[in-house]
This record gives sequence, structure tokens and C-alpha cells, in this order.
Amino acid sequence: MKKEKKDTQSKSLSKIAWQRLKKNNLSIFGLTLISIAILVALLGPNIRPDNSPKANDQTLELTTKKPGFSINLLKVKKNKPTEKTRWWKKFREGTESLYQNIPIYDYSFEGQKIIIEKYTGGDVNNGQIVKFDLADVVYALKQTNINDSNGNSEFYTFDEGKKIISIEELQKIVEKENIINRTYYLGTDKYGRDLLSRLMAGTWISLSVGFISVFISLVIGITMGAIGGYFRGWVDDIIIWVINVVWSIPTLLLVIAITLALGKGHWQVFIAVGLTMWVEVARVVRGQVLSLREKEFVEAGRALGFRNSRIIFHHIIPNVLGPVIVISAINFAAAILIEAGLSFIGIGAQPPQATWGKIIAEHKGYIITGNAYLAALPGFAIVLMVLAFILVGNGLRDALDSKTVDDLPTV
Repeated sequence: MKKEKKDTQSKSLSKIAWQRLKKNNLSIFGLTLISIAILVALLGPNIRPDNSPKANDQTLELTTKKPGFSINLLKVKKNKPTEKTRWWKKFREGTESLYQNIPIYDYSFEGQKIIIEKYTGGDVNNGQIVKFDLADVVYALKQTNINDSNGNSEFYTFDEGKKIISIEELQKIVEKENIINRTYYLGTDKYGRDLLSRLMAGTWISLSVGFISVFISLVIGITMGAIGGYFRGWVDDIIIWVINVVWSIPTLLLVIAITLALGKGHWQVFIAVGLTMWVEVARVVRGQVLSLREKEFVEAGRALGFRNSRIIFHHIIPNVLGPVIVISAINFAAAILIEAGLSFIGIGAQPPQATWGKIIAEHKGYIITGNAYLAALPGFAIVLMVLAFILVGNGLRDALDSKTVDDLPTV
């Protein structure tokens, strides 16, 4: 006997919300942008053209070059021991290069030397002529000359592996591995740094400030709002008074005050932004808890002898997460804007850390020149990221709206 298929299926509310969200093209577009940004932030130096710490490889000869600019670089091995760096710092910031990159206009070989003409950046290059020993370019260790049978110094020996390499071999190694062509797809900034890498490094700061500050605001806001709405009375009066005091202070002014009190830096921005965003969360949670505390399932919990903490956090809070998620998405966008504003005025993450607001501040004078893109590109990145979170927030609001009954499960 075959089992009859049910005409209707029971769906969870989260599945219904996801199905509604998928129908909103703008929200999916925003979610895609956020996913790409998270991927760029997590992979960090591993995908940046400039994987140096904080994308801060400065080459002053390459100042404010246009997007698509290409140049030959001579990689000269640094004569210093490599420093051990923790894997987390390498993953988050980058790795110190073992080479010094020198932009060159032309080069030639002369025996055991490579002769280069340094790139000046001008329309007519009249750069300094510099000679490098081939061994100094390739190896960091000290070399020792070995004379052949005719008394000519054609070979070098190195402590590294005790190997002997001819001049011709060294020339081939230098030409193949130490002279590279590099393209700056978005050009360079006023310090000669790769602008694309700086923008990618700034993604980490914006998203990390958003995530941590929103987390702080949720912990404080949900706790304060739930306690005030559930217990009411004098407890609620005190919490409402604190909310009103914090609410009356302009957000950016309060953030600046907290940042100045804690000091300038990355983690200070996390705390400052988080301590100003909990108010809206607390107000919404308090209002929801006030209505839910009179419901039958709460009365049943009290009748069964459940503790107040269990009723609040196991039964009431899960029922108010819908509006909280929507607020969190909007607060995330606000956190990105606040962090950019703080970096712009110089009290956010400090140089050489790449932040979108700091990049705009460094190049605001180029707005009226032909290099306006130096300030416009980070501004566009901020607009795009804020827009993405707003679109996702609006989509979540519609998807979690319980008044929409067309997709609700039928029994």
C-alpha cells in the first residue's frame, strides 16, 4: 500500500524567511557583495598584489600613478636575518618581504655587475645609474671570490649550501627571477603604495569593526532590554533613564569622546562604536519583552517553577530575534560609516593601517585634480558596503514579517 503524499508540508519559520529573502533580488545582490567582502577580508594578504604588512610597501618614485600603470622592478635580497612572525599576524597583516624592490627604467649586465637606470617617474627619465653585484641581488649571505686557472674571478661561493655558480648562471637567475614586471591595476597612492591592495586591506578593518561592535551592542542591548521589560518597576525605570541619557547624545560625538578617553587605535574603535549602538537594540527588545511577558507560554513557565533567567533567555529572547537581526544589519552599516568617519579625522585605526576613511583623508586634496579617483574609490567602497547591509536589512525585515501570511505553512 503506497503512502499518500501530503498536499501541504510543515515548514520552519527560518526556512520560510529564507525562501522569502531569496525572492528579493536586491537583498541577494547585497548578500553577494557582503560575501565577497568577507572573502577578501579573510584571505587578506594571500590574495593582495602587495602582501607586505598592512599593504605598506612604499616606493616614492611611483607616486600617484594612473590605474593600469606597469613598471619593471629589480628585487634585491635584503642583507638581514628573517624575523619569526606569528601565523596570526602573517594571516591578518602580511609578511615582510625578503627583497627590496627598486623601480628601473633600463638595465644591462657587465660581468659580475648589473647596471640599472633608476626610474624617476618623469616624462623624460634621467635616473641615477647604479651598479649591483649579481650575488648581492640574489643572495643575502656574504660571498667569497674563487679565481679560475687564469686568475679571473668568474665564480662565487656562498655559505648558503656551499654552492658554486658561474657569472652566466647568476645573470640568468637575475633576469628570470629578480627582474619582474608589476602592474598596478588601480594605480598608486601619494606614497607609491598599491591602491588596490590598500583598499583590500581596508576591508578587514571595516568588517571587523562592524562585527565586533554589533556583537558588543547585542550583548548589552539584549541584556538591558530584556531585564527592563521583564521585571518592570524600578529596574525598568533605571534602565529607561540610562537609555534616554545615552540616546540624547549625538552618536558620533559620543564615539569621539569614548575614543579620546580610551586612546587612538583599532580595538578602541570596536568598544567605542559598540557602546553607542546598544541603545536602539535595548529599546526594541524591551518593547517586545513587555508584550511577550504576558503570553500564556510565559505564565506556564512561571507555573512550572522555571527561574526568571531561564524564561527570559530560553523562551522570550528567541521570540524577539527577528527585529534584532534587522537592527543588527542596519547597525553594521552605521558602524562602517562611523569607523570611516573616525579614520578620516585621525582618531580611528592609526597609520600605516589601511582604512577606507584614512585613504580618503590622505587624498582629499586630489578631488579637484585629475587624480580624483584616489579619494573616490575608497568612498565608493564605503557606499557599496553600506548599501549592501541596508539592502540585506530591508530584505530581512520583509522576510521576517509575521503579518505576511501567504507563505505560512498550512496544516
